[in-house]
Amino acid sequence: MRFESSVSIDATPQRVWEVFTDIERWPEWTDTVDSVELLDPGPLKIGSRARIKQPKLPVGVWQVTELVEGEYFAWVSKSPGVRIAAGHHVESTPAGTVARLTIDQQGPLGALMGRPLGKLINRYLHLEGQGLKARSEQA
Repeated sequence: MRFESSVSIDATPQRVWEVFTDIERWPEWTDTVDSVELLDPGPLKIGSRARIKQPKLPVGVWQVTELVEGEYFAWVSKSPGVRIAAGHHVESTPAGTVARLTIDQQGPLGALMGRPLGKLINRYLHLEGQGLKARSEQA
């Protein structure tokens, strides 16, 4: 089951990327994240892990599985019966930047969880996009 949200941002792709990848500061700009604890020191890279606490959801450990500097990173969180992959895309446009957020739920419980949580997931993706936009557009 896939969920996706995009937002246009009046900022450079570099600025949006800086905000997106400074994951420990996410609670400052989105109400969808209570806390982020980076479990591996240094800049975000393939293999980096973070523990994330979100309202109404269980605490998850996310591990970066793909990263193209300045453009995209994806990470995965696993629990029994479900694998959740989240993508964070930054695309340059003539007007600035488009950020695209994706969630893919897989596994035997993925579809079962996706249906009742779908409204919450879509809301969170929208709020995260709006928070990213506001933070990225700050001077």
